[in-house]
Amino acid sequence: MFKQRDDLPQLSGELFLTDGGLETTLIFQDGFDLPEFAAFNLLKHEAGREAMRKYYRRYASIARDRGVGFILESATWRASSSWGNKLGYTADELAEVNHKAIDLMRNIRDEFQSDTTPIVLSGCMGSRGDGYNASDRMTVREAERYHAPQVGTLSNAGVDMISALTMTNAEEAIGLTRAARFAGLPVVISFTVETDGKLPSGQSLCDAITQVDASTGDAPAYFMINCAHPTHFREALAAGEEWTSRVSGVRANASSKSHAELDEAEELDDGDPVELGEQCNELTGVLHNLNVFGGCCGTDHRHVEEICKTWQAKDRSLSLGAQ
Repeated sequence: MFKQRDDLPQLSGELFLTDGGLETTLIFQDGFDLPEFAAFNLLKHEAGREAMRKYYRRYASIARDRGVGFILESATWRASSSWGNKLGYTADELAEVNHKAIDLMRNIRDEFQSDTTPIVLSGCMGSRGDGYNASDRMTVREAERYHAPQVGTLSNAGVDMISALTMTNAEEAIGLTRAARFAGLPVVISFTVETDGKLPSGQSLCDAITQVDASTGDAPAYFMINCAHPTHFREALAAGEEWTSRVSGVRANASSKSHAELDEAEELDDGDPVELGEQCNELTGVLHNLNVFGGCCGTDHRHVEEICKTWQAKDRSLSLGAQ
């Protein structure tokens, strides 16, 4: 049941996909209301669960049809105590909805997993505060105590790993990493950045990743960048310094707008899927260990499929060139 915890298949360097912008898809394409931007709240009724099944099956189908790996990220990004309290959930109800999210993922994995499409079940977690704002800062110890209950619940539900998305500062990332490792789970830390390539806290990606590694003994399996457009952070990676080898995943926004502009937008900016596919794959020129791709705000299955198509075309071109 837990064998992948000790040997995550995406560490092989083969291409792995994940999903796109769950919340923006549910709101702008499916017409759901998501108070507090919390997708997990839809798990309480069948219409919401069916929408999620449809959503995840679409991405899993792309991975299966193209013969690549897939990381199933649960709809639990905001299923922690502070967000649950805002929506009226008790601690027991919050634990139950985390389990429901993983049960849904497990059923999809059973349907789509194959020898050519290994599937990893990831418990998705987010920051205690706003994913665009680092003002709600915690100490490392506070962050560890805050995130430990959700880590424990997801571990008991049977996830293979923890993905901490939209981290805004190093201290919270360190605390969450320690909570995951205490529970015996591999953890991936994904930072978000502003248009200048820096975290909302003002720290550089280099310094944040270096600080997390130094404080945890290189505990994260790898790092990611999410909820930002490739043009926002490519320059920050251009130096090709050693720390960039720790970045193996990107979940890019469809839009090149800033976080502030996206917050104020009343219409979805879904960008250009083909262009985003090219821009994400261009990042492999500076991120040599980059092999996990998905989307974030504004993206859907079209963007992720274009990323996959561009990767496979590039891979085939390189293979032909070596013959």
